[in-house]
Amino acid sequence: MRQYSSYMADSPASIDYQALFQALPGAYLLLAPDGTILNNSDQHVAVSLLPREQAVGRYIFDAFPGDPQSQANLLDSHDAVRRTLRAHVMPLLRYDIARPAALGGGTEERYWQITHQPQLDARGELQYILQMSEDVTEATLAARHAAEVQRALNEANERNRFILQSLPLMVWTTRPDGWADSFNNRWTDFTGRSLADTLGGGWVADLHPDDVAPTTARWEAARQHSTSYQAEYRMRRHDGSYRWHLATGVPRLGPDGQIQMWVGCNADIHEQKLMVEELLEANEQQALLSDQAYEQYQRAQQQRQLLLDLFADAPAMISVVRGPEHRYEFANTRFRESVGQQDLVGKTVAEVFPEVVSQGIIAILDGVFRTGEPMMGNELLVQLAGPDGQLRDCYFNFSYQRFEENGQPAGITAYAYDVTELVLTRQTLEQLRGRPTNAPDSSLAS
Repeated sequence: MRQYSSYMADSPASIDYQALFQALPGAYLLLAPDGTILNNSDQHVAVSLLPREQAVGRYIFDAFPGDPQSQANLLDSHDAVRRTLRAHVMPLLRYDIARPAALGGGTEERYWQITHQPQLDARGELQYILQMSEDVTEATLAARHAAEVQRALNEANERNRFILQSLPLMVWTTRPDGWADSFNNRWTDFTGRSLADTLGGGWVADLHPDDVAPTTARWEAARQHSTSYQAEYRMRRHDGSYRWHLATGVPRLGPDGQIQMWVGCNADIHEQKLMVEELLEANEQQALLSDQAYEQYQRAQQQRQLLLDLFADAPAMISVVRGPEHRYEFANTRFRESVGQQDLVGKTVAEVFPEVVSQGIIAILDGVFRTGEPMMGNELLVQLAGPDGQLRDCYFNFSYQRFEENGQPAGITAYAYDVTELVLTRQTLEQLRGRPTNAPDSSLAS
């Protein structure tokens, strides 16, 4: 009680208000109405890196020069205080701090939230302007980084959505319990049924009645044992006809080994299925050929297996090339296998496949990149170099589609199926029928 009384006994004249102001826990700058610096706090000295004796008595922009826009914003805030005699909070201000040579020189990027408070005299007239500066650099840079991360995530999601919808496959996903929660446009375009009617267990309504029981039983077994799913069944097309499909699906497991979701796709194998059935019905003299054709068909089915995700391991050759020079940015497992597992990323199409330059493939890519018109090829003959360097005839069904970024052409997404065995099998079948072998379509459509 005696100590408190001694404080109360101190006269105002005995209190060092200047020292008290300088010790305030914040970055404060005391200005005359005309902008002359009268005093600043120790924390302001620390963050500004300018000794107090070099600041006090000088005009604020002489002591702390900044870019014209920053000075204009500060002057506007000062004018608002002088005009209204009310506090004014400035918009976020970037004011970089120049480091002394002793500290390495250069500048530090800094962001500030600045408030100007009017200090009035007994007559209510402006006596001082108190500038309070809060260093919000860390929060500002963190918010900027978060925005950049979110923007990159949005772009990645949009790109993945585009690829998902553009894949020449009927892609689907389900919840861990098997409840279907997404189908891409290829599926609904094929069936003509709305997405709402297809979700959940609605997709079963498009199966051939004879295939419902074995298909659902196989799906239930795969789901119960967390194993890959594969089934052949007939699906009703929007025109009422049924076509054979090969469905494959894989479970995605979490760190705890539990299923998080299922991803899968359907591929139309109707022509291959009918061809195999016809070959198997041939007479004994054609048995050897039928066996070979069936083996080829089985290998073609195995190549369609989806692995752990929709893109990297899809049962099609998928690649993304960027820029007018067509430089590989992505190639999935199937594509890399077709070129001997070599590292494609960063190389151009012409560098990876020099033999196709004279075959017009580069010209097709140039046209798609320039015009934006997609290009599709059916059983297109391409001569590719084998391991021995010799050219071999290959047939592909493919599509090229340009993608854009910020409204500008960025690259081309390519999807291709190797139909060489199918073409050769058809040629063999035509020979067995006693008719001349028809040449492949080798047709392009834009």
